[in-house]
Amino acid sequence: MSTTGNDTTTHALQWSVLKARGPETESFLQGQLSQDLALVDEAGAWALILEPDSVVMTSCFVQRREDGFDITVPRELAEVATKRLKRFLLRTKCTIEVEEVDEGPFATLDEQIRANWPGVREFALALTPHCFGRAFVAATISFQKGCFTGQELVGRLDARGSSVPWRFVHVRGTNSASVDAYLKSKGPAGPQGVTSAWMTNGRLEGLGVAHRTLLGATSDESDDVTVEEVA
Repeated sequence: MSTTGNDTTTHALQWSVLKARGPETESFLQGQLSQDLALVDEAGAWALILEPDSVVMTSCFVQRREDGFDITVPRELAEVATKRLKRFLLRTKCTIEVEEVDEGPFATLDEQIRANWPGVREFALALTPHCFGRAFVAATISFQKGCFTGQELVGRLDARGSSVPWRFVHVRGTNSASVDAYLKSKGPAGPQGVTSAWMTNGRLEGLGVAHRTLLGATSDESDDVTVEEVA
């Protein structure tokens, strides 16, 4: 978390590109990424790399290239994302090479927080896509394409309209400790708490996870904590 100082602080984010190339790249990635790659052009679109049990390993920004696709991921997750994709890369005419890049979907942590978009710390909690809100699901998953790794459980949850217990939230408060304590004040022990934050003008603004029983409750005025679910 970037929470030092009383004035606005920024934390630069680092990115890597997985360069997937070869004549069978699109068909391979259609079975691995959550987005419909037939609809993805050079402008790009968000997608997810999921574990087989539908847990989000990372989001990624995918762009079509002449001979394949560029998949931009947080640099901290480039190695595990590559290993996850190559696990299913059997007898397929597709290669994946990793290249560090200077720019990505967000330049700084505070920019990502203001966009209500999860990152490395949020994905480390092993949550499923619906925990991050309907807008996140709509932006990253196609339910019209064919099967992809992790699709079965995600599709089942979406079809049933199930209510996930853990919810992605945007938080504000005087300091990280008070906000974190409030997020952990309801629900069973789990992944709740502040995940990413920055300080601006002496106040904390960040992202976190709360149990659904906390939402709609009112925090103590002395804590000066506000929690908004990212819908």
